Amino acid sequence: MPVAEDYHVHFYFDADSKATAQKVIAALSDKYTVDVGHFHDKPVGPHPTGSCQVTVGMDNFGAVLDWVAKNREGLTIFTHANTGDVYKDHTDHTIWMGEMMQLDLDFLRRFEKARQGK
Repeated sequence: MPVAEDYHVHFYFDADSKATAQKVIAALSDKYTVDVGHFHDKPVGPHPTGSCQVTVGMDNFGAVLDWVAKNREGLTIFTHANTGDVYKDHTDHTIWMGEMMQLDLDFLRRFEKARQGK
């Protein structure tokens, strides 16, 4: 089994919960060393709703996940490993907090085929 280089923690939100997501992510980034991505108001990639990706290193993943579990303020959180296998990382190497949502798996399949030059 491949080893994860890091993890992506995706905070899902809609127009009504975006401010909550911004507040939670700001508090997270004040407490831990993480890389905060863009806030996407619409679905992007395989994600079914607005989201912000936070990249977390292996050195503080456990502490960050513990903090997120306790401070997510009702947001749905989708977390996945980054092993290099994009499809498996989004389907098998995952952790959900809150509502499990349906990812666009066809997007992931197309991405993998394009990456492999097929």
